[in-house]
Amino acid sequence: MKFFNTLTILSIFFILNACNSEDNDIVPSVSIESIQVEEGHTINNLEITLSLTNTADYDVSVDVRTVDGTAMKDQDYTDLYKVVIFTAGQEQASFNIEILGDDIPEENEIFSIRLENPYNVNIDNAFATVTIVNDDEHIFSIPETGYTTPETYEGMNLVWSDEFDGSTINMNNWTFEIGTGNWGWGNNELQYYQEDNSTIIEGNLVIEARRQSLESSDYTSSRLITRGKQSFKYGRIDIRAVMPEGQGIWPALWMLGSNHFQVGWPTCGEIDIMEMVGGGDGRDNVLRGTAHWNQGGHVSYGQGYTNESNLSDEYHVYSIIWDEENIRWYFDDINFNTMDITPEALSAFHNNFYFIMNVAVGGVWPGSPDNTTLFPQWMIVDYIRVFQEN
Repeated sequence: MKFFNTLTILSIFFILNACNSEDNDIVPSVSIESIQVEEGHTINNLEITLSLTNTADYDVSVDVRTVDGTAMKDQDYTDLYKVVIFTAGQEQASFNIEILGDDIPEENEIFSIRLENPYNVNIDNAFATVTIVNDDEHIFSIPETGYTTPETYEGMNLVWSDEFDGSTINMNNWTFEIGTGNWGWGNNELQYYQEDNSTIIEGNLVIEARRQSLESSDYTSSRLITRGKQSFKYGRIDIRAVMPEGQGIWPALWMLGSNHFQVGWPTCGEIDIMEMVGGGDGRDNVLRGTAHWNQGGHVSYGQGYTNESNLSDEYHVYSIIWDEENIRWYFDDINFNTMDITPEALSAFHNNFYFIMNVAVGGVWPGSPDNTTLFPQWMIVDYIRVFQEN
């Protein structure tokens, strides 16, 4: 009886030991999970932990490598390549990646961690995404400062204005153009125009450009026109506005000949009261005033003006004074461009024109947004006024 019990106990011991041995003989697998981390304002050490599905009686290892996404090595994080070793019996191993914080508002950015070259281990999940969450402020605000112009001028009458003082956009004045136009509105622009991106806030028309997928576009914005509702020939036009900024952002306050549908562009004529192509130093503070027409083909004439600060910092007034002889462009009442329109070839500029206000994203001229471009972006219009001689 004692002999039987001893044999039974020994048998159970060997069976259990064999099971444990079999468990340890199973080749472990390693995986990595995606993670989010706040950017911070200085160097931030992000700890990443790798886990095995089971321990082993031997050492295992895997190589770890970082891969750029919208976040760039040595700019947003410190590049890493290392061998992570699990010693026998170890189930987890950790390593650190330096996140390089700053005080610049920007969109969230990502990079990847890749597992490769496994030794004595299988890889279950070879890639993980690290999302660096921006914690710097990028919020909508209406400036309290800026240039303004009078509500009256000697010898002139105010014949039309929109002060945007109501709770909604006045559709007696404006129509929304919808969609992507022909070849990105003729400029290979990237946005889809929709009504939803415009609103009235505190007596201002606000056009918002967003990173938003709609139809086949990755961006949305708005484009408002007065065609068929408000058009003018000659006068002084003042538009008080705050511009957006950033690479690939293209705001414009402009006019097209009211016969556009009949004769086409550029025969109808185009007057760009202002336009700006964003993109950091030397672009976000520069505006252009330009005219386009047909003279045996497309012809244009324009001049630029460089402001000391970005056009997004405060209100400015963009104006033209247009009569039978000239179109003169003004920035805060500073004349920076004049064009003689008396030649017969410039007859297009002696017809009625309607207004267009829009914020384009991308296109042939500005190029596409990049990882420095913050969204959303806003163009804020306080008023548009048309004065004509008594």
